[in-house]
Amino acid sequence: MSQVTRRIVQELHDEPHLEGRRITVQFVKEQIEERGLDPRTVADRHDLDVADVYRALTYYHDHPEEMRQVERQRKSEIEEHAHLTTDPDEVRE
Repeated sequence: MSQVTRRIVQELHDEPHLEGRRITVQFVKEQIEERGLDPRTVADRHDLDVADVYRALTYYHDHPEEMRQVERQRKSEIEEHAHLTTDPDEVRE
């Protein structure tokens, strides 16, 4: 478990993440609220302080419009690049 308390920043990504890490606020939220993992489990798996996990969740819920924009951007990028991962055999069918 990390003893460093991390801020939420936007220096490595186009979206909020834990300072000095590539772990996004969105990722933390998905692990806990969508996958149902315990915050302590997420912290342990990613060498974070549990306070960082809660900080990310708090940020997510304190900035709903920003996080909706992040989700829209991700969806748009996935759709835009879907052809790069599509199996050519499936396209011919």
